[in-house]
Amino acid sequence: MTETLGKTDTLVREIAGTTHAPPPTGRRRRRAVAEEPGKPWMIRVPLVLYLLFTLVPFYWMLVFAVRPTGSTQLVPWPVSFEHFDTVWNDIGFGVFFYNSVVMGLGVLVFVTILSVMGGYALARFRFRGQRVFLLAMLCSQFIPGAMMLIPLFVIFKGLGLLNSITGLVIAEVAFQLPLSLILMSGFIRNISVELEEAAMVDGCSRPRAFFAVVLPQLKPALVAVGSFAFIGAWNNFLFALMFATRQDKFTLPVGLSYTLGEFNTDFGALAAGGVVAAVPVVLVFAVVQRFLVQGLSAGAVKG
Repeated sequence: MTETLGKTDTLVREIAGTTHAPPPTGRRRRRAVAEEPGKPWMIRVPLVLYLLFTLVPFYWMLVFAVRPTGSTQLVPWPVSFEHFDTVWNDIGFGVFFYNSVVMGLGVLVFVTILSVMGGYALARFRFRGQRVFLLAMLCSQFIPGAMMLIPLFVIFKGLGLLNSITGLVIAEVAFQLPLSLILMSGFIRNISVELEEAAMVDGCSRPRAFFAVVLPQLKPALVAVGSFAFIGAWNNFLFALMFATRQDKFTLPVGLSYTLGEFNTDFGALAAGGVVAAVPVVLVFAVVQRFLVQGLSAGAVKG
């Protein structure tokens, strides 16, 4: 009787579907999700659409830059570099490119050095008014640069810094330094202070401990802060337009604006200038992109 009841109970469970294999875990679960039909397309289709939306404007810019004047081919052939010759030699993009490189490197160096020094002080020392100082730096990011044009113009005119790369570097450093300080201080807080204390116990001074222990671990943060400082200075249009009135002091964004005529526009020259301005930024991101996420995420986490 008992055996018959047991068989009947087993049969009922099988019919009801309550007898299942244990749920997959770990690697089996990931494999089951990966092998689920239709799942990869739900990810790939939006990515492909977004990629097309991003790359098509760059493709059109490249097409206009390398196809001959008057051509309407979607795939330009033969390739012509006449527009690059026009913008580089006739319009003066060689000078604009040099000015942008000098200004970008100057901003990169000063922002990186000052952010490391200030970030270390904010992360390792406590002083009166520290919270107010941090709040002021954060609030400064909400002030549009256009509001500061007239005061800066008057100050730079009095100091003789108009029509100079030095004036542009000072203006860019002043506006990019607050965010860089916040990022760098957050990254330094994530570095264990016990490592510095151990180095100082072994006889190192605080500067020696900083250079031997802290600075080698700041590579991702230095790359993130430096690259964003360079790209911000490279792309800035407003300061270069207002503080540089001589053509030999123009930067690339200002030079691009002068390819737009009042009654007509040379789209080939404009596209060639856009390629010249975009290539350095693309190269910078291609080289440092593996450090950017690590540097930004570390600087955004409070230790």
